[in-house]
Amino acid sequence: MPNELATRLEPLVAGAVTAAGFDLDSFEVQQAGRRQLVKVVVDGDEGVGLDEVAEISRAVSAVLDENEHVIASAYTLEVTSPGLDRPLGKPRHWRRAKFRLVRVTPRDGKEFIGRVGRSTEDAARVLVDGVIRDVAYADVAKAMIEIEFKQPPADDLKLLEEDATSTEPKEESK
Repeated sequence: MPNELATRLEPLVAGAVTAAGFDLDSFEVQQAGRRQLVKVVVDGDEGVGLDEVAEISRAVSAVLDENEHVIASAYTLEVTSPGLDRPLGKPRHWRRAKFRLVRVTPRDGKEFIGRVGRSTEDAARVLVDGVIRDVAYADVAKAMIEIEFKQPPADDLKLLEEDATSTEPKEESK
């Protein structure tokens, strides 16, 4: 059964990905005819390049081959990085979205667009209409990166940089 198989393989794959210096963002095993399709999505603080995807693919393939008794069938391995359409659901996603424009749908309140500044394990600072707000992850129903075709405004980046180095609390609004 693929779900049981995924549960057994995930720690092995996660170990190989972590050893390569990246995070396992998602892992899935699906039946594809007579083969298993093993989908591995990896991410890193500086993103993931093609050479790194190839390196991770070799490491994961080696682990799967060493544990062929677990997978017990032919498989196709697909290693990729997350797309821009991945929701910001974990603190590391927010950290990696620093200075990016995001669309936030709060659990309560009106949707807004803002630029991500510093983040912690519980919240991120987001510049919305010239005001820096604390956005607690627990209060977010959905958050997605907005695609931009030009450089962010220098003034916005300056405000976020100053906020990141400031020890004084800034204006907060919800």
